[in-house]
Amino acid sequence: MKKSRVLDKATIKYLRSLAHALKPVVRLGQNGLTDAVIKELDGALSHHELVKVKLSESEKDARLEQLAALCESVRAECVQQIGHTATLFRRNEKKPVIELSLAKR
Repeated sequence: MKKSRVLDKATIKYLRSLAHALKPVVRLGQNGLTDAVIKELDGALSHHELVKVKLSESEKDARLEQLAALCESVRAECVQQIGHTATLFRRNEKKPVIELSLAKR
């Protein structure tokens, strides 16, 4: 998995702290990355900006590939991935939800 260069370290740390209390909103099933999953995740990211996703693959390399494909399909950044759970972020340019200037403090 390629690390994000769009978000700086302070912002990533801030987003991880916000994500700590979140529960996974989207779960990839045995069918993996389907159009329905992409549509659901896209809507969740547009509304919340920061979303936890439960990955379905059992092998680490397969999970990383699944995560990369997921991020690419919804144009999101992976903030954190621990085991089967990943946290994705995508800025809502029209109506931002998360105040990123707080990350600089």
